[in-house]
Amino acid sequence: MKNLFFAAVLYLAFSAIPTAAQTTTLPKPNMNRRTPSVMQTFAQRKSDRSFSNRNIDRQTLSDLLWCAQGKNREDGKLTTPTCRNWQEIRLYVFDNRGVSLYDPQAHSLQQVARGDHRKLVAGAQEWAAEAPICIVLVNDLDKPQKYDERAREMTAVDVGICTQNICLACAAFGLATVPRASMDREGIRKLLKLSENQQPIMNNPVGYAK
Repeated sequence: MKNLFFAAVLYLAFSAIPTAAQTTTLPKPNMNRRTPSVMQTFAQRKSDRSFSNRNIDRQTLSDLLWCAQGKNREDGKLTTPTCRNWQEIRLYVFDNRGVSLYDPQAHSLQQVARGDHRKLVAGAQEWAAEAPICIVLVNDLDKPQKYDERAREMTAVDVGICTQNICLACAAFGLATVPRASMDREGIRKLLKLSENQQPIMNNPVGYAK
């Protein structure tokens, strides 16, 4: 009985110690990836709402995130333009193991939550949780030097540009996706511990078509 008591005490003590966030360095983007032409990519772009259970490999995920918001110049600027180079859009990747924040400068993923939380992204549309990954775009209004209505408008524009990059990359890579605004915003904000100035705006469930 005493052994069980001490085991329980030790378990509670160690479980209270925060674990370091896991950081995963992604493979370098494959600049020689064979894709359709720009015109063919636009022709193939469409919204898909059904996904197979086929997983997305790490190289494809790496290429997709780089296209969405990767660093493409030595000065740290990105594949997606942002107003005054605020770089205020944060990309969170939800999968069946957890949630990770994409770091475009290091081209890495930092885990910020464990467990499968794709249902928060799906919200009332349960089919979205069937996608292997869901990318949530969060605007960080702490980035602009002056936070006003104009800044809010421009961050919405920047989110739209990033979403389009995701859609076009998916079309080029043979992936299925659809841009969505529907999700459990409050649930996501609590899970990711976002500030009042950080709001989930759009999301893209991504996978292979069923």
